[in-house]
Amino acid sequence: MKNFIDGLKGDKVIWAFVALLALFSFMPVFSASSNLAYMRHGSGNAVTYLVKHLAHIIIGFFIIYRVHKVPYHYFKRISWVALPIVWILLVYTLVKGTVIDGANASRWIKVPFIGVSFQTSTFAAIVLYVYVASFLSKPREAIENFKASVLELWVPVFITVGLILPANLSTAALIFSMVVMLTFIGRYPIKHLAMVLGFAVMSLVFFILVALAFPKAFHNRVDTWKSRIENYTTDKPSEDDYQIEKAKIAIATGGVYGLGPGKSVQKNFLPQSSSDFIFAIIVEEYGLFGALAIVSIYLLLLFRFIVAAHKANSLFGKLVVVGLGFPIIFQALINMAVAVELFPVTGQTLPLISSGGSSIWMTCIAIGIILSVTRKEEEVAQQLEDEKKRDEALQKLIDKQILEDEESQKEQEDYSITDNPMNAVLNKK
Repeated sequence: MKNFIDGLKGDKVIWAFVALLALFSFMPVFSASSNLAYMRHGSGNAVTYLVKHLAHIIIGFFIIYRVHKVPYHYFKRISWVALPIVWILLVYTLVKGTVIDGANASRWIKVPFIGVSFQTSTFAAIVLYVYVASFLSKPREAIENFKASVLELWVPVFITVGLILPANLSTAALIFSMVVMLTFIGRYPIKHLAMVLGFAVMSLVFFILVALAFPKAFHNRVDTWKSRIENYTTDKPSEDDYQIEKAKIAIATGGVYGLGPGKSVQKNFLPQSSSDFIFAIIVEEYGLFGALAIVSIYLLLLFRFIVAAHKANSLFGKLVVVGLGFPIIFQALINMAVAVELFPVTGQTLPLISSGGSSIWMTCIAIGIILSVTRKEEEVAQQLEDEKKRDEALQKLIDKQILEDEESQKEQEDYSITDNPMNAVLNKK
């Protein structure tokens, strides 16, 4: 085990927090999945869901391990190549979005021959963040040229977000917000950023007007997020209100210490108890202490991302860590905020804890890239340390040689004065 841990490169603290979240996820997922098992199979046995979640976690850690071995600067070129592929996948998702549990979920597609559902927007977000980081790492002249930045930066951003928006408003808003934060950190000119934000607001208003005028043109997802916003701002009863009420009951029931692992009651009434509302189940079973523990781990992970970004010796590495690490934390905070009705229902999962293959795997890809950055910095630090040790060893050898030369020279001088026969003869004379 020690050899295996020593073989893991990158920031060991990030590895530890990720493993801790993954290990903790098994109990709430196992508990919350009993409702799904009961509805679909009639037995209530959630072992199948537990094994499935275990497989997702194992594959996820394999993804982290393989990705973190790739030098992070390779992802700069990969993002430029992958972005057009992402657009094709997003268009295909809008047109051929699969149906899940009778609802049009046009943000999902099924992978051929495997049968696994895949949410393309999560993969698009990773590619876009790396792409934006690669652009912002260019020389300042290219960034400050507004016309060039519009073509190279903002056109791809608006295309990606625009293809996600009709099917998934919350993800599109999160992605665009993270891009704006990343450009701000990357010192993109404020006046140019203000112009882009103004155009984004006008584009969103235009899209809403078109969606209201032609509601059938965007499947039923537009109606879904429109009704969620209306329900959040009014007292009109809806399915989302039902979920929020059950989540708040679960949180209130949990109290300080919780009911205990597996003893949740509201998991039998929450439709998305193992994914979107798993935080409510955690609070119900583990109480306030369990909730604070989860929040603390995410905040400590955020702090570690900040440390990793600070240690990176290249601008691209810093921006990649920020662009991929911060969305994970903000997604977690949004998921928790929905459970306590601070936000309307968004459909955002709790990273590394909620069930679901594609969401876990995409999070693992992002973490793998971050660990690749920290791995490179560790290698640089180790190289500098090795060079320092070599210099110290060489300096010791030089000092030793100088000392030996001085002693040899002194011996020769002493010999020339006392032991040389010629000197003795001269002294007698």
